[in-house]
Amino acid sequence: MGNKTPLYQCHLDAGAKIVDFAGWDMPINYGSQLKEHTIVRSDAGMFDVSHMTVVDVSGGDAKAYLQYLLANDVARLSVTGKALYSCMLNEGGGVIDDLIVYFLRDSFYRVVINSATREKDLAWLDLQARSYPDLRLKFRDDVAMLAIQGPQARDKAMALFADYQQQAMQQLSRFQGAEFDDCFIARTGYTGEDGYEIMMLSEQIADLWDSALAAGIAACGLGARDTLRLEAGMNLYGTDMDETTSPLVSGLSWTVSISDERDFIGKQALQAQQAAGVQQSLVGLLLLDRGVLRNHLKVLTAKGEGEITSGSYSPTLQQSIAMARVPAGATGQVEVEVRDKLLKAEIVKLPFVREGKSMLTEGGNNK
Repeated sequence: MGNKTPLYQCHLDAGAKIVDFAGWDMPINYGSQLKEHTIVRSDAGMFDVSHMTVVDVSGGDAKAYLQYLLANDVARLSVTGKALYSCMLNEGGGVIDDLIVYFLRDSFYRVVINSATREKDLAWLDLQARSYPDLRLKFRDDVAMLAIQGPQARDKAMALFADYQQQAMQQLSRFQGAEFDDCFIARTGYTGEDGYEIMMLSEQIADLWDSALAAGIAACGLGARDTLRLEAGMNLYGTDMDETTSPLVSGLSWTVSISDERDFIGKQALQAQQAAGVQQSLVGLLLLDRGVLRNHLKVLTAKGEGEITSGSYSPTLQQSIAMARVPAGATGQVEVEVRDKLLKAEIVKLPFVREGKSMLTEGGNNK
């Protein structure tokens, strides 16, 4: 038996198929992964993401600590509740984890890290904190998290809250959160759709779940969450990047503030990679032949061999898609080795889908 979120019984009551995910007993689906994927693209669905770890970082050294810890620069955050996506690197430039950090007020930030990397992340945070005397790390095991996503997600989610809370939610810009009472609501997500990620005390989250179900927000599992994030071109830690790969070969160069004077862990390694010339890139693949692209399949390009990092069938596009790490500069048609056969595929820009719409059309400009 694995760890259980505060919503575990709610999942059982909703008929979920439970699987092990990074040591947690989590719902993979509630009967139909395809249906759950489609409802998030067309209406509103919700995901239990309480297995994620929330860490509050406070004190006079909080900003300096996070500036050294993260490849992206938290000094860019000045608006209350504003979020920043970043990688946390080791000395060699490898990705220990990717995370979101929220600026709540001066000397107070909230960091959300992945469940699969929880123990090593917490140990790393503690280790780096030793150099900062005016710093407090609070691991919020008392907080649960629910993501409500989809084109109707904001309207349906706001209806679950009081009028004054709705006003705060309505005013949120993309990638911004608001704190009120014992609740923190951010306009963020991992599906390529609009919506909210809601953090509240664990003992309150089941009531929110029940209210959301009653409001017509569908329960969705990790299976749909994975195909949604793949269509949206969003990396999955441990699959598309890890401690052996840097952001520069993982499609995450945009998350690295490397040109300023600020030092951060892994900066010198990234600078060395840049000086030597980055040898690989993360791209989208669209399968042209019949079949399904899966993780770890070999990709043959005119520049050399690559490998699929994430692959699956896209319910929105109704064809197989993947993200792959290939030699830098590879473009056009490639071949993927599937069961001793070579299938034709095409390199395309990410994302494949944005807010329910294919980016493979002329207007999408990613072919």
